[in-house]
Amino acid sequence: MSFKDLLHETFDALLANRGRSLLTVLGIVIGIAAVIAMTAMIGGIKVSMMGDLGLEQARLITANCWSEPGMQLRDVDAFREAFADDFDFITATNSGYGKVSSGAKEADLSMTGVQPNYAQAMQLKLAQGRFINDQESSSAALVAVLDETAVKSLFGNPNEQVVGKTLTIDSQTYSIVGVAVGGGSYGSGTAYLPLSTVAQRISGTSNVGTVLGIVREGHDVDAVAARMRAWMIETLRIPEDEADNYLWIQTMKAMIEEVNSVMSAFQVLLTSVASISLAVGGIGIMNMMLTNVTERIREIGLRKALGARSRDITRQFLLESVVLCLVGGVIGILVGYFGSYAFLGLAGGLFFSSGDTALKPVIDLSSVLTATLICVGIGVLFGWYPARRAAKLDPVESLHYQ
Repeated sequence: MSFKDLLHETFDALLANRGRSLLTVLGIVIGIAAVIAMTAMIGGIKVSMMGDLGLEQARLITANCWSEPGMQLRDVDAFREAFADDFDFITATNSGYGKVSSGAKEADLSMTGVQPNYAQAMQLKLAQGRFINDQESSSAALVAVLDETAVKSLFGNPNEQVVGKTLTIDSQTYSIVGVAVGGGSYGSGTAYLPLSTVAQRISGTSNVGTVLGIVREGHDVDAVAARMRAWMIETLRIPEDEADNYLWIQTMKAMIEEVNSVMSAFQVLLTSVASISLAVGGIGIMNMMLTNVTERIREIGLRKALGARSRDITRQFLLESVVLCLVGGVIGILVGYFGSYAFLGLAGGLFFSSGDTALKPVIDLSSVLTATLICVGIGVLFGWYPARRAAKLDPVESLHYQ
């Protein structure tokens, strides 16, 4: 029997029992859809968590110090000099909270003192205007950059054009020079001010809470972080046995690897759970094929009496099983992808106010190919026994079967 004839007979047999075939396919659809949906959603969440992190962000090192008197601006300058060969640039920041007024509205914002390279280090993008420049940083200028959440808190609309407008902080007037996107936002939002301005006009101290740096390409990030830790312990006179209590150094490379590890483990767990549905669908395939064999015993006997070989019977029933799985797989892939798109779109709308941060499913070709191979594997695995049972039937006894 040619493959064309075999395929024709397969579809005739499946269409003869449309209701049963559809119910059997449904089990595979649910299983494949669950696997694809889990893969796509995990991929989408990972991309959302990683944001726009690239090769540069993988070279980011962040250091926080809580010792007394702590790290000062002069220490940052000394650090830049000591590690000039290891970093593309080093920038410092400090954070606090305070009341900020736009005239009509007032809000408690996170006020972050920054240096110009902070935007590059944190991958901040500008929706309006520009970021703080070198001149404003060195002169302790009264300027501010808001994030979109702060714009909404102070002006009522996150898309309000605010560049050129003013803010009041501690009775002093600040000009808004830009609106930043990215970097995370907490509470009512964040106002970025020159670090020198915060030190001279707000906090009255030159303490630095955090130092960030992008390691030069080709340098070992972990080795640089280790030398950085040793330098800070010595320079800031932190007791070695208390270093973990006062000093925290984090490489973005380690954070990226940790996120990937956690998300991969989570995906394995969810995919394992979804695979249970595939196993149930496979059992449904076997049940249907065994029923088909029982109902078509006389047909099998007649085929064998007319010269059909056992392997022809085996191929026919195996092909029926594989076709059912492949049809269910194709439908399952589509249902899984669009289902995950709808779910993540809803989740993004609930948890994020900006459309730019909406969650979107991510699925690659390897996942689709894997799902297809799984379908074929299930068809063969659960269809083999019914196919062999059909092939072993005695033609004489089959023709007498009622």
